[in-house]
Amino acid sequence: MSYGLTLYGVQAYGADNEGGEETAPTEIDLMKYLPLYYHQVLEMRLIQGQLGEEIGKQAAAFEDMLAQYYVHSSTWGLARWEKMMGLASDPSLPNARRRESIIAKMRGAGTTTRVKIIQTAIAFSGGEVNVVEYPAESRFEVVFVGTKGIPPNMAGFIRMLEDIKPAHLAYSLKYTYTVWNQIKALTWNQAKGKTWSELRVYEGV
Repeated sequence: MSYGLTLYGVQAYGADNEGGEETAPTEIDLMKYLPLYYHQVLEMRLIQGQLGEEIGKQAAAFEDMLAQYYVHSSTWGLARWEKMMGLASDPSLPNARRRESIIAKMRGAGTTTRVKIIQTAIAFSGGEVNVVEYPAESRFEVVFVGTKGIPPNMAGFIRMLEDIKPAHLAYSLKYTYTVWNQIKALTWNQAKGKTWSELRVYEGV
């Protein structure tokens, strides 16, 4: 992720770290912008080193602050997002879990529809989800199709669902498990090395 921070001409400080958190610089090498004859001057190297360290700190602080404006990169700013979304803030939870709740609340804002419930469930499970409605019975069923077993952070999803669903509607949750045909090809030695919980979500080969 890059926010395009550029100082001293066209040199962008810091580097993109695809697939992970942005690593902000802590010191900037200013000597590279000076003529070579200055590189032999000790006082100049000391001065530029101190300036480069301070600029690096400022650049890192700027990047860190800017990251808080986006849910997917926010860290210490998650408490503010939670406050804006009307969510309880629990710093002991992993940031990924807190982001799930915030994103789900944002997707569930406004009039609750079947699509909004699906989007909210996907935000928590990370897989395909279906919602089956039973209007005559005033209830609906959330079916987790793309994730086998019980998805993580279901407690957070249930709290969110209670918050966004119409009060008069009941609901149930349905999970996907492995059927016998998918595991019968396993040998006894392969099967006995797995727990019952692992067999229930076995994907096969």
